[in-house]
Amino acid sequence: MGMTRATSGQRRTGNERGIALLSVMMVMLIMTVLGIGALTMTGLENRVAGFASSMEASAAAAEACVQTGVKVIQQVKENGDVVPTALLDNQTPPGPIPLSNKTQLESEIGAIGAGVADTPIGPPFPAGLTAAVPNLVQTVGAYSVVGDIDYLYNRQRAGMGAERHNAYHAPYSGANGGTDVMYRVDCVATNVTTGMRSRLTAVYACLENEGCQRI
Repeated sequence: MGMTRATSGQRRTGNERGIALLSVMMVMLIMTVLGIGALTMTGLENRVAGFASSMEASAAAAEACVQTGVKVIQQVKENGDVVPTALLDNQTPPGPIPLSNKTQLESEIGAIGAGVADTPIGPPFPAGLTAAVPNLVQTVGAYSVVGDIDYLYNRQRAGMGAERHNAYHAPYSGANGGTDVMYRVDCVATNVTTGMRSRLTAVYACLENEGCQRI
């Protein structure tokens, strides 16, 4: 009888130890799973944050190209639709306009090249092109940036004074004294390391001697 009680007590003690060990193992397993999950979430959050930061940087690089594009339009218009020498890439320091693209850009800004097929990137390319033909080429931080300036159309301004009419080039002057020349600036920024790319397009209305407005 005494042995039976002792054996029963030993079994209970053994069972309790087994349950305790199993409980510890279950807790360790749960903690391990939670730890792995936390590390995974942290890594994912870091990747998302890094991606968002890269997107912001590429968008900022594309915006810088757009701002350069409108300044180029203004300077070329002020120079009689001729690209100033200082803006060419063979100068010191190099300008944003490839020398090989000078004539094309002048035709675009002078509203002569309406409908001429050109593009900042590709493929696909417009009909008749076998390569990208950017009007602007820049490096902004870690980004290679290319841009395309296109003449779109003229838009007459209503209710403008005769003095403004006289100040404007005759081919673009409206009956009421002013015509906006509409341009599109299309820029693409590509991270040279990761290949991440952002594209930004803006349309500007430009009036002689009054600059350009983004619309």
